[in-house]
Amino acid sequence: MDFPILSSLILLPTIGALFLLFSKDKESNTGKYVALFTSSVNFFVSIYLWFLFDPTISNFQFIEDREWLIGFINYKVGIDGISILFIILTTFITPLCIISVNNIIKNRLRDFLIAILIMESLMIGVFCSLDLVVFYLFFEAGLIPMFLIIGIWGGSRRVYSAFKFFLYTLLGSVLMLVAIISIYWISGTTDVEQLYDLGINSKYQNLLWLAFFSSFAVKTPMWPVHTWLPDAHVEAPTAGSVLLAAILLKMAGYGFIRFSIGLFPLASEVFTPLIYILSLIAIIYTSLVALMQDDMKKLIAYSSVAHMGYVTLGIFTNTQQGIEGSIIQMISHGFVSAALFFCVGVLYDRMHSRLIITYGGLVSVMPKYSILFMVFTLAALGLPGTTGFIGEFLVLLGAFKDNFLVAVIASLGVILGAAYMLWLYRRVIFGKLINNNLLKIKDLNNSEKFILWSLAFPVLFLGFYPELLSNTIEISVNNLIDMYESNLSMYMPEVQKNE
Repeated sequence: MDFPILSSLILLPTIGALFLLFSKDKESNTGKYVALFTSSVNFFVSIYLWFLFDPTISNFQFIEDREWLIGFINYKVGIDGISILFIILTTFITPLCIISVNNIIKNRLRDFLIAILIMESLMIGVFCSLDLVVFYLFFEAGLIPMFLIIGIWGGSRRVYSAFKFFLYTLLGSVLMLVAIISIYWISGTTDVEQLYDLGINSKYQNLLWLAFFSSFAVKTPMWPVHTWLPDAHVEAPTAGSVLLAAILLKMAGYGFIRFSIGLFPLASEVFTPLIYILSLIAIIYTSLVALMQDDMKKLIAYSSVAHMGYVTLGIFTNTQQGIEGSIIQMISHGFVSAALFFCVGVLYDRMHSRLIITYGGLVSVMPKYSILFMVFTLAALGLPGTTGFIGEFLVLLGAFKDNFLVAVIASLGVILGAAYMLWLYRRVIFGKLINNNLLKIKDLNNSEKFILWSLAFPVLFLGFYPELLSNTIEISVNNLIDMYESNLSMYMPEVQKNE
């Protein structure tokens, strides 16, 4: 296409944010309508992009390559079957977040909407980037609006949680910046396509892989650098928690696929046992921690760490099923985690409490809410017929092919996941309605029903028709695995010679 559709997707939310920034109306709902219109148009543009996309081509499509800022930084963007799904997920979730702020954000509404729109631009930029420097700029700049969302509109411990989130994620990325500079020094380019073709000298791969890992592991988040996530989720407003769980965590998983596997195949092979160990600890340990939580948001936050453990496990099986499963798991978790945080937000707006003990017997006063909450609970525990089952099943299938013992241990996480999600649902929805204040609360309003049904539809539809996802990513994943194996075989003689 001659039209720069990817740049349009990146810039359109920023244009909407600039319009809000220079508008005189700071507190009325006009800003919300502008933000909603902007993000909705962006969603429809991304759907149009999906129709234009050819899933039978393994190469990157819609490439835009322009010299930018200084000589060695090129603004280069493009998409393949993997990145387009994350772009659509981002443009789908953002309008729902904007709808959810109705009557919730009481102060500086315009500024809150500006932060969401700018973050949408930056997140889309991450999934489009085909230059390491451009990727890094988008990747790190996304921290700033989320830091502000938590720090300004969060709960009572918002400043502590915001700085903890910022410092954890920023410190991990310093080494990645050093690695990118090193790659330019070694290869003379930061162009991802050129680096795929050239390969990176095997004697540098281990250190470079660890540098990228230091950033991606924190943002995934992997055990033991996951402790910032529960604090960030608990203190963030509902829309902030949704964007953090649904999109920001997926940026690191995408980075593992695009760069750790794509650029450093030899190092990925060397460090696969480390990833397996950390992923299994994340799956089992954080599932047990989730069982002990009395705060609904914390429980869902720890469940996110466990689900992302399946993602990292699947990626490093380096099998077709494992990598496809990890991608589908990330898309599914984007829908399901967003829905669960919205469900918690619905109750918090009414009762101003996230404690599980506050509730019980909600099925008698909020039947519509109870049905939708049940759908997302079952999706989170991986029930067949939901997207949660497809992703976990493929990841475990890929793990069985690569390492039987790892797959058996990871399977225990499915049981624990069912335990903490059903235990949560049982305590909140069923039982006796002891708290008399619950008798006064109302069931879902129109905007809440729209948000939750909008998320329930893809969770159920894609659970029965996962080919829509697998057909999009299949060629790109095959190409990634072929490139991984060919580069691995190319480097092996050099490694044996050095030994």
